[in-house]
Amino acid sequence: MLRTLPFKQLLLAGFTALVCFQASAGVVITGTRLIYPADQKEITVKLNNNGTQPALTQSWIDTGSVESTPTSSKAPFLLSPPVARIDPAKGQTLRVLFTGAPLAQDKESVFWLNVLEIPPKPQVAGDLNILQMAFRSRIKLFYRPVGLPGTATEAIEQMQWQLVPSRNGQGLALQAFNPSAFHVSLIELDLVVGAQRTRSEDGMVAPGETRQFLLPALKARPVGAAQVEFNAINDYGALVPARKTLKP
Repeated sequence: MLRTLPFKQLLLAGFTALVCFQASAGVVITGTRLIYPADQKEITVKLNNNGTQPALTQSWIDTGSVESTPTSSKAPFLLSPPVARIDPAKGQTLRVLFTGAPLAQDKESVFWLNVLEIPPKPQVAGDLNILQMAFRSRIKLFYRPVGLPGTATEAIEQMQWQLVPSRNGQGLALQAFNPSAFHVSLIELDLVVGAQRTRSEDGMVAPGETRQFLLPALKARPVGAAQVEFNAINDYGALVPARKTLKP
């Protein structure tokens, strides 16, 4: 008997040597992030089924745990509809509504939108092993209070950087401080000293947060003027290149 299991599990049916592997997500979320202005009653997000079969989706918002489920999440948002069938080449609009729970008013808060795509039961003949997977997509949702000082774009330039010993005692790290009221998401983060370039890790720095980005390939403190180069992701999902001199 073939049945669909939760997204953390795999479904394996049959015991013959022949295996059929189905692993293609058809439903995609339009955009890479959501901004929820506090003065809006709701925002919307579009799901598109780019696959060739109907898809059943279940959506929810969590506070950051990848272990979250629709029943365990405590995020102060409602989604309508939480469950939807999307036919091939069709779309579904989700309404996101804030419940009014108390959140910080002097800085952004971040949550995550989850969309779980449950594949249809495959039509197979004879004894055939079927490995079937459910796909979950996650994107960030930023709750943005009214009247925050500055802008999300200005926050990128306000980032402050230092080269420091890593907190784990293993080598050096780029230490970032975000003095703004906005989250700053970073990718392709490099330490640049002359012609030498050392890649670090991707990540996000929350408002008021100091965070270290490890430099495992850097064995000694470089000699000479050092800069940090990175791409930040803006509200529209576009990359904003930036280059900053490190503080002494």
